[in-house]
Amino acid sequence: MYRYLLLLIVWCHTQPVSAQSPAPVKLITCEGKAQGTYYIVKYLATDTTSLQGAVDSIFQVIDQSLSLYRPGSLINQFNATGQVQLDTHMKAVVTKALLTSRATDGLFDITVKPLVDLWGFGVHKRAFTGVPPADSIKKALTYIGYRYLRIKGNQLLATRRGVQIDCNGIAQGYTVDVLGQLLTQRGIRNYLVDVGGELCASGHNARGESWGVGIERPTPGDTNYEPVQGMVRLPGKGIATSGNYRRFFDQGGTRFAHTIHPLTGEALHNHIISVTVMAKDCFTADAFDNPLILMGVEEGLLYIEQHPAYGLEAMYIYKAPDGTVKEACSKGFRQYMVY
Repeated sequence: MYRYLLLLIVWCHTQPVSAQSPAPVKLITCEGKAQGTYYIVKYLATDTTSLQGAVDSIFQVIDQSLSLYRPGSLINQFNATGQVQLDTHMKAVVTKALLTSRATDGLFDITVKPLVDLWGFGVHKRAFTGVPPADSIKKALTYIGYRYLRIKGNQLLATRRGVQIDCNGIAQGYTVDVLGQLLTQRGIRNYLVDVGGELCASGHNARGESWGVGIERPTPGDTNYEPVQGMVRLPGKGIATSGNYRRFFDQGGTRFAHTIHPLTGEALHNHIISVTVMAKDCFTADAFDNPLILMGVEEGLLYIEQHPAYGLEAMYIYKAPDGTVKEACSKGFRQYMVY
């Protein structure tokens, strides 16, 4: 899923981390476009040699595995034949996806691709016709179900003909963490990685503080954005957001967003504008943001409270019945908020 999210990075000016630093520390930036969105990698180092080439190489390798836009990618091979030999990246993502599916009783399901395509949010755009007919949704649902996927060694198999997968709802979070691992392996301890609004951070910024992430609140019309309303610190955490305000269409006074409910076949059309999820890593945060937005505010916050092992915290931004925009947070989320 291509994210158009609510997150803005709060950048700091380059300066030495402390007066005792043995060598001048510089803030280095790598940036570009990949996976249908932007990316920015910022880190502190005494060696000013750019890692741009290494970063771009990671995107190329992961896209060859998981990109629906790249002909011949492993995911496209699976969707064409119902089987594929997995590489390290695809195996990690599919394994995590299946674990999340079981943890959320199927609210997260990468076999949702036929429904994503049917609603017009897929890679191959169809002529817009609005809400799909009920019989078309019913037919597509016969191909949906994570239980139709089986990992056997390093091979992924579909146990039902016609099952296809879409990993866009989790691949960006995975990529963020892989980039973080690259930096760690290069001896870099202070960094922030952002891929389309999905982020992970380690250490501190040039001011010696935990990296700051600003959260925007959309106006009631959902098309314009007010200035940053708050900021959270990201001390060694991952953060991801799912929302209904970028990829959507309106019909009959209802907004239908690109998040698809895999059990009902319906596009998201509740009162939630967004949910921002924090976890131990971006991979986990990205895996759970779609299920949490489908659960809704009350059920989602209860889920977080009842499943502490996943280490989730979340902030919901939603419309109240009177049309005002409000927020609701899990108990642990506020400790990371600065204002």
